[in-house]
Amino acid sequence: MKILSIDGGACIKCHNCVKVCPQGVFATEDNMPVAAAPERCITCGQCVAVCPTDAVTHTAFPESKIHKADSSLRPTPEQLMELIRTRRSNRVMTGGEVPEESLRRILEAAHRAPTAENSQQVEYTLITGKENIRKISSLTIDTFSRVRMLLANPVVKPLLQPFMRDTFKLVPFFDKLKSDFQQGKDGILRNASAVIIISAGKKDRFACEDANLSYQNASLMAEALGVAHFYTGFVLAAEKITKKLNREFGINGHIYAAMALGMPAVKYGKYIDREEIKVTYRR
Repeated sequence: MKILSIDGGACIKCHNCVKVCPQGVFATEDNMPVAAAPERCITCGQCVAVCPTDAVTHTAFPESKIHKADSSLRPTPEQLMELIRTRRSNRVMTGGEVPEESLRRILEAAHRAPTAENSQQVEYTLITGKENIRKISSLTIDTFSRVRMLLANPVVKPLLQPFMRDTFKLVPFFDKLKSDFQQGKDGILRNASAVIIISAGKKDRFACEDANLSYQNASLMAEALGVAHFYTGFVLAAEKITKKLNREFGINGHIYAAMALGMPAVKYGKYIDREEIKVTYRR
């Protein structure tokens, strides 16, 4: 049972806890904030984090989980923008292993991403080892090969082609992926040494959004650490069809995002401007 309380002796009546609580847990009585509806609490920790005198206590957040923010470590807006501008999907990797500490920090950054209603239901599967990496690519290519056989079926082809023109255009690409893989060239994971699978329960209302917010956190941390990485779109596309990764690696829930990681064989010394931003202002 979650217990939420306010120390009247320490409280300075700033009412910040009342202001920040997204669930309306707090109310004001006789100019004193009180936990009027603790049953609404989603354990987001906003009240504990905002209290300047540590007057708010919550059993979900013992002292070991509460940390003073160090503003000196925050990047400047210019530094953050430089990181965002220079972040790239880097698919040219050496094959060398990503240091364990880097993987740990990337996972922590992912886990720190916000989740709707503070559900924190996003899960991560870290896959390493050459055989495991090859297995992911093999399962993906096998799925594409099955799709390619279906598209080539003379009975099915005329029925599907009007509705799947873009998919039919990929048939030569599917063939090349398979041919290259048989010759030892992996066009799926590109010499990556680790893969992070991001999953969540299908019944979670914002599972896909939560997972991909998590991915972006991980991406920025990987960039900051100098770790090459990219979004594994082909793996996700195949997984939607077969669910083989779930079974092979014991992954819980639905896979919503995945990141391939490795040590970079090339580094980008420049960033390129994107197309002009499209913004509609309504004032």
